[in-house]
Amino acid sequence: MSSIWCERAWLGPEGVADNILLETDDDGAITHVGTAPRPAPGTGVLVLDGVVFPAAANAHSHAFHRALRGRTHAGRGDFWTWREQMYRAAGALTPGTYERLATAVFAEMVAAGFSSVAEFHYVHHRPDGAAYGGGGLGAEGAGPDGAASGILADGDGHAGEHAMELALCRAAAAAGIRLTLLDTCYLSGGIGKPLTPEQQRFGDGDVHGWLDRLDSLRKAVAARFDPARITVGAALHSVRGVPESALPVIADRLSPELPLHIHLSEQPAENEACVAEYGVTPAGLLARHGLLSPRLGAVHATHLTAEDIALLGGAGATVVMCPTTEADLADGIGPARALADAGALIALGTDQHAVVDPWLEMRALEHGERLASGQRGRFTPDELLHAASAGAMAAMATPTAGIAVGMAADLAAVNPASMRTVGSDPGQLPLTATSADVTAVVVGGELLAVNGIHSRLGQPADLLAAALKEIA
Repeated sequence: MSSIWCERAWLGPEGVADNILLETDDDGAITHVGTAPRPAPGTGVLVLDGVVFPAAANAHSHAFHRALRGRTHAGRGDFWTWREQMYRAAGALTPGTYERLATAVFAEMVAAGFSSVAEFHYVHHRPDGAAYGGGGLGAEGAGPDGAASGILADGDGHAGEHAMELALCRAAAAAGIRLTLLDTCYLSGGIGKPLTPEQQRFGDGDVHGWLDRLDSLRKAVAARFDPARITVGAALHSVRGVPESALPVIADRLSPELPLHIHLSEQPAENEACVAEYGVTPAGLLARHGLLSPRLGAVHATHLTAEDIALLGGAGATVVMCPTTEADLADGIGPARALADAGALIALGTDQHAVVDPWLEMRALEHGERLASGQRGRFTPDELLHAASAGAMAAMATPTAGIAVGMAADLAAVNPASMRTVGSDPGQLPLTATSADVTAVVVGGELLAVNGIHSRLGQPADLLAAALKEIA
């Protein structure tokens, strides 16, 4: 058990309260929320000054995309031209380089105020599509606690089964972030098209090959890592990447307790191709096969019809908006307010990591709505904070933060007196703060970052610099 004292804490609809004392159990869950005076030094109570919020949940991440930050802006283009650069980055990864890059990216997330991440992972195999295997270090390098001591040296030649997936798990364990590893089905290079050479390492041959590998991966991860910290979910890359013939098989065979994510209607060209081939939109295609449900995480959902919005809302699906990525890739502004009003849950993700900052994602969500509608206050600060934290709960398989009994003691303290935040109403900090104002991050009751420095790994920028140099 441990105790955490918060100078001020955001308690949800109740607002911000002073002198909040939290008690936690050995698993890092909150068992009591009360008030108490500031504890004296030496009492063993962790003291968090400033305003304390639930740590953020990053509901959509591609860790390797971090290698593209600041390197894709020379000249004009669109999502499709950016994608070619992304494929080159994916082709350069080995299990070893990916583990080191992901460790750095996850450390950056923790320092910014995230305590959990849903990693949408499809770089499964060797660049030529051959599976990793052979019982090498990639499969057995980590100890039973998932420690990063098994990090691969050369990263490829002797990597074992599930080498890329276990590299991500070890990276998360090293950074202390909670991981939902969304193992992704990626079978086609477009509707009616085979995988391209650049996509070969993403595929499993057919849907049965993916489901079998997913089952094996779940057993491998469960045997090595704490399920409260690292677990496996599922994803379908998109209706471009998964043919309709695979959908009824997935609906029948995929374990119902697994979260299921999909890139949905990110681009108008995807919608047009889907309607031309199947006679319905991507959301309609999922509905046709019973895949719209509360466990679904629909990522982006940028270009929707009114019927699509009603389908997603009626199913109680989670819609994962990634506003800074959608802006960076010129995707467009999705109908977040309309989706929320229809019954969908809104969560936030950093996707390609052009920005790793939950506060800027919150702000971008509201700003996009204002630009599209001509109205202010489309989402209240409380709604933005919910989207950044508990909004992801239904679409992730790890405990989610919240300052309430039974929730994970995952917390982020914010300085209310910085150049950016001074004078702000504490409840309106989502509209003024950035990750530079995060002074402390706690995951499961453990202090993991202070003023941007990771307590286990040091300066994330140094880790990123070394990892990026290695895969340049």
